[in-house]
Amino acid sequence: MTVTTTVAELREQLASATPPTLLDVRWALGDPHGREHYAEGHVPGAVYVDLGTELASAPSPERGRHPLPSIGDLQEAARGWGVREGRPVVVYDDLGNTAAARAWWLLRHAGLDRVTLLDGALGAWRAAGLPLESGLATDPSPGDVVLRAGALPVLDAEEAAVLPLSGLLLDARAGERYRGEVEPVDPRAGHIPGAVSAPTGENLAADGTFLPAEELRKRFEELGAGTADRIGVYCGSGVTAAHQIAALEIAGFEAALFLGSWSAWSADPDRPATKGSRP
Repeated sequence: MTVTTTVAELREQLASATPPTLLDVRWALGDPHGREHYAEGHVPGAVYVDLGTELASAPSPERGRHPLPSIGDLQEAARGWGVREGRPVVVYDDLGNTAAARAWWLLRHAGLDRVTLLDGALGAWRAAGLPLESGLATDPSPGDVVLRAGALPVLDAEEAAVLPLSGLLLDARAGERYRGEVEPVDPRAGHIPGAVSAPTGENLAADGTFLPAEELRKRFEELGAGTADRIGVYCGSGVTAAHQIAALEIAGFEAALFLGSWSAWSADPDRPATKGSRP
């Protein structure tokens, strides 16, 4: 399936008789002002999506900082964004799509196959000299989409623990968090034993677009994806790991998301944590 839409393609689609639903997922760790950033400037017609309340349910030690919303809650939210049956969805943020990928993954997991990321995110729209719209958009016409969970593979903690024995488990966090040198938000520092460091930021070129498919494939093959029977990905709370899964799909690999990720793993004192640069 197609993972990305270019700015040129989006402009053409927005001018068509059946434009895509456009979602703005303005979120960054430690920055609670996504709605204000959206109001300052967004792609015309885009609807703001709140990652913390619409793309996640209430946090818990067992399920992590960003548990999946129920399929009913996600469907209600998606209809509120104006998502309709048979109409494509394009998602972006202002952070290289590392947040928007959460919406991409959730909607794909819920059965929608015409969901793409705006390659280069809002930065690419700006770089093309295209106009931004300010203010809070009026509510879109209600959607009618029907969602059904389970279209993409997932891992629980037990499966993540044993995956390195037979497959490949990738840690999508920044290298210093993987090594346990810092831990700004979760209970313990380190990584899941056997996991391989694969920072999400390395999926992107300098302009914030995804690296070409052949470069991404080379990257993941060097990390062990070429010989792995199964690939799993985790991050801090299941957000940037979705971006890694998108990059893997571009490269031709399917990967499962460890839903609770490090936030859930590290909250369980019985789960071991490894520090340093080795798996």
